[in-house]
Amino acid sequence: MRLTERDHAEVNAAVMAAEARTDGEIVTIVAPSSDSYHDVVLHWAMLLVFLVLALVALRPDILLSLRAMLDGGWRHEYPQGELLTALLLLLAVKFLAARLAFAWMPLRMLLTPRATKARRVRRRALSYFKVGTEHRTASRTGVLLYLSLAEHQAEIVADAAIHAKVAPETWGDAMAALIEAVRDGRPGDGMAAAVEQIGAVLAEHFPRTDTDPNELPDRLIAL
Repeated sequence: MRLTERDHAEVNAAVMAAEARTDGEIVTIVAPSSDSYHDVVLHWAMLLVFLVLALVALRPDILLSLRAMLDGGWRHEYPQGELLTALLLLLAVKFLAARLAFAWMPLRMLLTPRATKARRVRRRALSYFKVGTEHRTASRTGVLLYLSLAEHQAEIVADAAIHAKVAPETWGDAMAALIEAVRDGRPGDGMAAAVEQIGAVLAEHFPRTDTDPNELPDRLIAL
């Protein structure tokens, strides 16, 4: 899923329209993903290895059959060292096969627990907020809308003045509009709808004055 030039233009226009009614500043960021999830790949590969070990413990004849295959199908009494070598070979093949399979990002995302993805998206959103939004406005009225496409998850992070007046659950409608559109394959529409909802909240608590400058970029930032 990628954002088109039309999506960028739609979100940029939504930001400018929202900020025309409020002293708040809205920053929009879209990322392909929030993490590589290499640790998840390792966890699943190791789990497969332990499952193979458990299976061999229950059915040792599997190991004997594997060793016999190396002898062209002939079975006889094997030294313990040869059986252990066959076991290590089996585990290595399973581990490498798992690593290769999980290199495919859709499968990796499918096998990553939702809670893990939510934590990684939140952590990445907070890091971008601290770098590009937090304390970057004189009145502390910056809001970051962050969308991570691979996870189909988003975060809204608000600066100190907004956080003091607006409860986190207030952003629920904006998040719902965004995620619904993303799942429908319309990330640009979702971002624009979320920006409109955020702008309405900001306009209620921080209406537009003539003294507040435009301090943060209005354009959609695609990483």
